Amino acid sequence: MISNNFIPGINVLLSIFDIESLIRHGGLLAVCLLVFGSTGLFFCFFVPSGAILFTTGLFTATGVLHHDIFTICILLIIASIAGNLAGYWFGWKTGPLLYQRKDSRFFKQKHLTTAESFYKKYGWLALTVGLYLPIIRTFASIVAGMVGLNFRRFILLTAAGSTVWVLSFVLTGYFIGSSSYLKPWLNYIVIFFVLVVTIPLIIWIIKELTRLRKANKKE
Repeated sequence: MISNNFIPGINVLLSIFDIESLIRHGGLLAVCLLVFGSTGLFFCFFVPSGAILFTTGLFTATGVLHHDIFTICILLIIASIAGNLAGYWFGWKTGPLLYQRKDSRFFKQKHLTTAESFYKKYGWLALTVGLYLPIIRTFASIVAGMVGLNFRRFILLTAAGSTVWVLSFVLTGYFIGSSSYLKPWLNYIVIFFVLVVTIPLIIWIIKELTRLRKANKKE
């Protein structure tokens, strides 16, 4: 058991999801399903995948998850690739219908339009670095299917991006959880990690999305 004092920083930062309970009760299967959904199912764009991956690594090191880190990383990479494949297939089969779909709680036309503009401009970045970015992470594979990106190229980019994405979060969490001398500083480390990873990306993506939305309105 991890004491309540051990992860308050995570619980505060990730209040939208009870990450600890999710992993404790759902285990590795729940984590894999969430990673799968967030990388290819349009209604899962809100899932904080990076936070879940980081916490998975942390809980693996502290014994909450009873699997070795190698197995966990392999399964999560596979889940990410599978999610992207599902998104590609969905975009290839039914993508054009999304433009006729009305906005709902879990779907917004602006997300699809923005992701498409981002994808057309940056290409391979959308399928690799884009995994670190909310919305882009979920819709990039769908757009790739819609525009008919060469499947071999898609697999290569998706595999490379998924590997780097999963390992960067999971292994960082695992390292922190394995280092007893870092535990007293865990709250600060978690906050620092989240800020360092997300702030530059958030600033850049906000600027870029704003520019793309303005460009789309002019068309």
